[in-house]
Amino acid sequence: MTRVRVRGIYATAVTQLLTDAGLEVVQASDPIRDRFDESFPTASADASVWTTRDRQGLEVSGESDAVEAVVAALADLAIDTFRWDGDVARDEIYDAEVLEARGGSGAVVDLGAGHRGYLKYDDVDGYVDDGNRYRVQVTEPTPPWDDDRPQVSPSLEVGGGLCTLSQDRSGVSADLRGGAADELVGMTDLLSVDVPDGWGLRWQRGADGADLESMTAALETAVDRAETLEEALEDEPEEPGEPGKLVATGQTVWLWFGRESRFALDSARRTVETTMAGHHRTKTATRAASAAVDFAEAVCETPATGDDAFPFGAVTRQFGPTEGDRLEIGHGKPDGRLISLGSGEVTDRDAEGSITLERSMSAGGSYDALGVPKEAGDVAVTTFREGRWWYPTTYRADDGTVKGTYVNVCTPLEVFPDGVRYVDLYVDVIRLPDGTVEVVDADELEAAVAEGLVSEGLAEKARTVAEAVERALSS
Repeated sequence: MTRVRVRGIYATAVTQLLTDAGLEVVQASDPIRDRFDESFPTASADASVWTTRDRQGLEVSGESDAVEAVVAALADLAIDTFRWDGDVARDEIYDAEVLEARGGSGAVVDLGAGHRGYLKYDDVDGYVDDGNRYRVQVTEPTPPWDDDRPQVSPSLEVGGGLCTLSQDRSGVSADLRGGAADELVGMTDLLSVDVPDGWGLRWQRGADGADLESMTAALETAVDRAETLEEALEDEPEEPGEPGKLVATGQTVWLWFGRESRFALDSARRTVETTMAGHHRTKTATRAASAAVDFAEAVCETPATGDDAFPFGAVTRQFGPTEGDRLEIGHGKPDGRLISLGSGEVTDRDAEGSITLERSMSAGGSYDALGVPKEAGDVAVTTFREGRWWYPTTYRADDGTVKGTYVNVCTPLEVFPDGVRYVDLYVDVIRLPDGTVEVVDADELEAAVAEGLVSEGLAEKARTVAEAVERALSS
């Protein structure tokens, strides 16, 4: 059975979904243990699931078969769930060369094949300079929609779930304090597994209270992984060479959740625990929302259900955006990229789920598909409505004359405190200054379907939305 470790704001829902799919969740956190009427083993994990830093989705990393099993259980969650394979996976080993070591807290390194990484100065002994080469391990990969580079470290490490072996340590230690740490260190002598030469052992917090059998299994797993890593590097020169991947230790896959996906996660969570309407949608908005959501659910015996009950007005009043705020338009693409369409000022907001954003446009060029020149003094007025599959932007000249309207068709909109997020579905609708209405870029949508970037179901939804918008603009 595939064993999975789960952490983050989606943990309850994901645990339920993985359990329903026949996977075994291990090393569960205390809140998860309290919510489920079952026990969770402390065994080593074949794959791990983390919530991304921006809370937009999940990182699934580990052994390839296990990762695919996890993704298979989650990738069809809703119509706006997207899956992308990571180019640089967690725990992979590279030879890297420093490209830029000027100021800041770290250096940009070349990992080969067009990939870049970020090496913290504090992780390196001695001075870091351009051209230096290091053998590094990926400690934190980054999703395709994030501009950050994956973090790498020159110390090699392997895990066993309850413990880690590192070439940067010596002896035995524990990530605990006082007597609990001393007990774990002392129990290590009772295990029938020896720590390999050149590696230091550190027990993780999850090992506190584990029995000898679980500790033995965890250390055996870590030792096996260390030996496999040493064998893979056995024929490599001791000194790092040209940038490139040396050891592919597993796989990393990214899952991005749209608005409908988050409400589907709410439904899964609701089978386990009291869950307010928009639980995951609200927690995604800002870290500060988590405590408020937990409090609301603690005092609500029968919360409302369904995405229509999402309290947009209350959430935006508490966390933003409000009138006068600056808001960025995060234009996601089906291949995983995130493009900023710029920021504007929120000029209006209502409790029903709509905000109006105004942007001052720069002169030069023309407006996409409209063929109308951009001129100084132009203003773009965009209305976003939470959950809608489209949004309109009207371009006005300095004298108020309408220069055209562009309606973008996309996955259901989510309006967060600092930006609007969605994935563009290519096909759009325009209305020219003379009143002519056209559907544009339908061929780009068909190409995305052919490339496997957009599912046929999602594409059909986009076509239906475009046709409805076209009829509305033409009437």
